[in-house]
Amino acid sequence: MPRRLTVFLLCVCLHVGSLPALAACPDWPGARAEREIVALHARLEGWNDAYRRDGGSPVSDAVYDQARERLEAWRGCFPGRAPEASPPQAGSAGERVHPVAQTGLAKLDGEPAVRTWLARRDDAWLQPKVDGVAVTLVFDDGRLVRAISRGDGESGQDWTARLRRLPAVPERLTEAPPGRVVLQGELYRRLDDHIQAQAGGAGARSEVAGWLARERLAPALAAEIGLFVWAWPDGPAAMSERLAGLAAMGFADTGRWSRAVEGLEDARRLRERWYRGPLPFATDGVVLKRGGRPDGAGWRAEAPGWAAAWKYPPREALAEVRGVEFRIGRTGRITPLLQLMPVRLDGRTLRRVSVGSLSRWQAFDIRPGDSVVVALAGATIPRLEGVAWRAAERPEVTPPSPADYYALSCWHPEPGCEGQFLERLAWLSGEAALDIPGLGPGTWRSLIDAGLVEGLLDWLALAPAELERASGIGDIRAQRLATRFGTARQRPFVAWLEALGPPPGWAAGPSNGWAALAGRSEAEWRALPGVGPTRAVDLAAFFDDPEVLTLASRLKEVGIAGFAGVASR
Repeated sequence: MPRRLTVFLLCVCLHVGSLPALAACPDWPGARAEREIVALHARLEGWNDAYRRDGGSPVSDAVYDQARERLEAWRGCFPGRAPEASPPQAGSAGERVHPVAQTGLAKLDGEPAVRTWLARRDDAWLQPKVDGVAVTLVFDDGRLVRAISRGDGESGQDWTARLRRLPAVPERLTEAPPGRVVLQGELYRRLDDHIQAQAGGAGARSEVAGWLARERLAPALAAEIGLFVWAWPDGPAAMSERLAGLAAMGFADTGRWSRAVEGLEDARRLRERWYRGPLPFATDGVVLKRGGRPDGAGWRAEAPGWAAAWKYPPREALAEVRGVEFRIGRTGRITPLLQLMPVRLDGRTLRRVSVGSLSRWQAFDIRPGDSVVVALAGATIPRLEGVAWRAAERPEVTPPSPADYYALSCWHPEPGCEGQFLERLAWLSGEAALDIPGLGPGTWRSLIDAGLVEGLLDWLALAPAELERASGIGDIRAQRLATRFGTARQRPFVAWLEALGPPPGWAAGPSNGWAALAGRSEAEWRALPGVGPTRAVDLAAFFDDPEVLTLASRLKEVGIAGFAGVASR
């Protein structure tokens, strides 16, 4: 379906003294406000141009709408600082005029708006809002003579040659009425049992746009593109007759996915079924239509009164970055985290998101003030999708050097090592190692801040009275912790070795104790099943590291099973 009006008018109607708008105003001097507004304005025009040119969009409708709303709010905050509304770009949409304009769709904001829309219109129908690339098809006496991209709704590019490559677009209609037939529809990515509520758009629209842009399209990919006809502008006046006529021409899917609805409850039930049930295409909502509508001669490239979109909840949100944090993991891995201005998505408030890796952050070059796109992976975990646009003023951000952090660095909470050392302690007390209940990063941090833990095993000697010196630890909790520390001494050798954090693969061969493991050479490690050259180097380095040997000696001194063979240092 047409996803938006493509001529973007930079206009805003804000009530004077609107408290929500004023509360959201950035604290910028005028010159910076102008630069930031211009940057966002340019990005929106770039998205519009891509949509007019290729029929696809680099961002989802939800992100586009949020960006446009933000620009409108900024224009209200800084009147006179924004560029004038951009005029339509004559000629940029394409050289072919649509015989019938492709309309836009107004978006209904929630059930009250849907109820009002339905109450004012009889003969209402519902169709899925297929998420693909819109196109106009022109047939003369049943033969395809023209295919035109959506462009700006009034004109588009000649896609006739491109679409002749697609099996879904017929060269001849099965049963064609005489004369000219103009159809409007969506080229979509064929999907098997696609569930929108779980998988979202799955990048289907972008895939189709990319495939269509290729000079050569392999037959297998061409077969992956389907066609959903959603309009026969000059067809019969009654929807049921139009659907029957489309089926006779070879477009039975239109009738299959068109339902008459009696009211809000009927529309809600069907929308929910399509949202959570399997479909052969991605969708981003449903379209409400009146069965009767004007002839195509009266259509304009704007939202009509006889059709409207009821979108699904957005799966992506636009978020402003307020800070970049670099966390050092137990093995020295550097993970950039973006601190976000709070944003709501699917009932959750997101305040941070992981970039994943230092190299990915460097590729994105994300800094405070930039705006990013976030989604929920599996409906729970925030996921960074990409950068929406970069701020005009961007502070320098210096990440930690990877050379300073590795698997054998930071055995003490020295400056710059606090993060990795804390991760070592959290691993030690976690389920994979000693499994000490009630001992997480917060408690370890309190012990470190109190000067009680300066090495990985210092806690072994702490008495309850000493533990009470840490913030948040009273006498009862101190007694409980001391008991649990004592119980940890009885854990088996393999749990204690895991607590030290050896590289994976140490258990590949027989491991009767420390002496047997520490005595292996790099070549001996490499000979074990599943241990390749890189891991063999890491294992040999671990068991020969001075800090690790010191810890092993300490465990031997306190009588931990399996460490009796540690050589004295």
